[in-house]
Amino acid sequence: MSIACWSVKGGVGASVVAALLARQAAEMFSSGALLVDLDGDAPGVLGVPEPSSPGIAEWLSAEDEVRIDALRLLEREAAENLSLLPRGSGPLRHPERAEVMSRELSAEHRETVIDGGCLWRPGGDSPDLKSKPDEIEVRRAVVAQADRSWLVTRPCFLALRRAARAPLQPSGVVLLQEAGRALTPNDVEDVVGAPLVLRLEVDPAVARSVDAGVLVGRFPNGVAKAVQQAWKD
Repeated sequence: MSIACWSVKGGVGASVVAALLARQAAEMFSSGALLVDLDGDAPGVLGVPEPSSPGIAEWLSAEDEVRIDALRLLEREAAENLSLLPRGSGPLRHPERAEVMSRELSAEHRETVIDGGCLWRPGGDSPDLKSKPDEIEVRRAVVAQADRSWLVTRPCFLALRRAARAPLQPSGVVLLQEAGRALTPNDVEDVVGAPLVLRLEVDPAVARSVDAGVLVGRFPNGVAKAVQQAWKD
């Protein structure tokens, strides 16, 4: 199964949620887990060395010169039972080739988590969107074909204002709950038009784990249980 985590506003925590899901899957499933990094932050979030070798960006740019099975050679071990497919360097181009990659990822026997990053285009979508493919279109092409498409958001008016005009209709919502917010989980579901699949309290302990580069090794029990339940559901 593949799960794509994405947002319509930067800084809401999509990369951290993707890393948590991938790390938990690696512990739960003997077949292993794969984290696909379209945003570029996965190594920093997991606390693993930044890959110096080619990644997704280089594979996309190579077009038909490099076959789909070469993606496996780009993976790097991030932890026991967890592989990372790094973003690589340079722009993400060729949405049509990204769709080929997405179909390959969907056929994986491992649990696959995609960090799609922010899919919001500043200024909204223009009528000639298809004639100007860019990095966001590559991300959308991959995210759109995932088995589950989860919008990561906070109960923030600005984020939900964008979510109401999201470029894709998510199948579920991951809510990072913050104390003192007026908006409720029901408000979020109503605006997005998708059910809540995972609710996480914003926990400073997670931020400290990321800052210390130890998230790949451990994260708070409460967070682990919630993420584990999301996989079971």
